Amino acid sequence: MGLLTFSLNLTLDGCVDHQEGIADDETHAFFTRLLDESGAMLWGRVTYEMMEDVWPAIARGDEEAPPAIREWAVTLEDKPKYVVSATRTEYSWTNSHHLTGDLRESVQRLKDETPAGVLIGSGKLATELDRLDLIDEYRLLIHPRIAGHGPTLYQGGLPSTRQLELVSADPLSNGVLAVHYRRG
Repeated sequence: MGLLTFSLNLTLDGCVDHQEGIADDETHAFFTRLLDESGAMLWGRVTYEMMEDVWPAIARGDEEAPPAIREWAVTLEDKPKYVVSATRTEYSWTNSHHLTGDLRESVQRLKDETPAGVLIGSGKLATELDRLDLIDEYRLLIHPRIAGHGPTLYQGGLPSTRQLELVSADPLSNGVLAVHYRRG
């Protein structure tokens, strides 16, 4: 059974708006390494559609991009992508699949069938999966910014406090802190 790892960018005040992070070679290389080590990607529909609008064109070479960003796009293109959605069932992006049925059962089955693990990159979906006790690890990039607005991580709340064990905390040269936690 593979681990379900929640990975996302956030600011010091917990904002997860993708426009608030530092999107440079170093942060893209971090996420490319994580994706390389994982067996699949998991998103909610909104995040999937945001990603679908940008990354396939970069992977194909239709859009100009620096090498680290292109490497992320190519890695993502080849990786199986699973989407949780109540409103969309058809996906044309390469290796995209609709995750159906009961959320707990379908995500547990995906973990069981993906020994290399699954990365989840959607804040709202991660909150739901955390409520179901399905997230095993957290690999977050904390950006040296205070956004002053939302959306924020876990703004919908959780039923109880999560005790986490620090695995590592590594500063990047751009001021971002890469943290790795496991469920305690």
